[in-house]
Amino acid sequence: MRFFLPSLSVLLLASAAAMAQAPGAQPPAPASPAQPPAAAPGAATPAVPAGNPVVAKVDGQELRLSDVQAALAELPAELRAAPMPMLFPLVLDQLIAQRALVSAARAQGLDKDEAVRAAIRRAEDEQLQQALLRREIAPALTEAALRARYDREIAGKPGQEEVHARHILTSSEADARAALAEARKPGADFAALARRLSTGPGTEQGGDLGFFKKGDMVPEFAEAAFALKAGEISAEPVKTAFGWHVIKVEERRTAPAPTFQESLESLRQAAFEEAVNAAVERIQAAAKIERFNMDGTPRAATPAAPSLLEGATPPAATPPARR
Repeated sequence: MRFFLPSLSVLLLASAAAMAQAPGAQPPAPASPAQPPAAAPGAATPAVPAGNPVVAKVDGQELRLSDVQAALAELPAELRAAPMPMLFPLVLDQLIAQRALVSAARAQGLDKDEAVRAAIRRAEDEQLQQALLRREIAPALTEAALRARYDREIAGKPGQEEVHARHILTSSEADARAALAEARKPGADFAALARRLSTGPGTEQGGDLGFFKKGDMVPEFAEAAFALKAGEISAEPVKTAFGWHVIKVEERRTAPAPTFQESLESLRQAAFEEAVNAAVERIQAAAKIERFNMDGTPRAATPAAPSLLEGATPPAATPPARR
């Protein structure tokens, strides 16, 4: 566990506040557009000057500039943007405190405590697993590989069907049927009715939900909307968990295929999952594995191993269904 990140955040905020309150203080100049973006957490340590100078010693143990820069690379982006004259001493102080604690723990023999050693072995095992998987999956996550996947799976193929619809949402079936009867009168203005009668999203815009794909909506609403032609109003109110809907479809279209940039996150996630699963299966198949029951007797069946995707990089959260 690392302790310097939370405490450093507090120190930086306090330092920034103090600088802001100082008479004549000027805010730090923004980074030049020519500067490369700061390294993401877990990225390679930035290059250090020749010689990698010693910046502190704790009980005779050296702390070098590379140690400070490795710690800086793990900071959240908003903290890495702080001026280096502010960051450097704060990070160094935190590293010194860490080294002092480790030195004291070793002096007390905690490095020989079996529970501590077991925790260290678990942490080492986890880091080795992650390092191997990063190496295994790296070829599948290059821009060239992702572009090839895009060309193979998405480019040139028709996009999904979309409809542009309006709706009137009411809390009761009776109110929905009354709204439907008004909407079906010759010359009725559906948008005006929605502004007057609806309680749902888009009310101020005349119940306008814009264009959406079938998967964007709850199933009952989507089935009803996609069954209508342009200009049609649903024959019956549609019940969903949100209430009763009267639906009018304004337009239908086939959306263009998404661009590479629009598809990048989903492509990366799919490539990541496939590469991890393939690597785990291949490496596990090459290993000599023996399974035993809880009492130590040989185990006859060989069930599938749990996926190492759990806890690695979970898929992006699915947004709530629109209504």
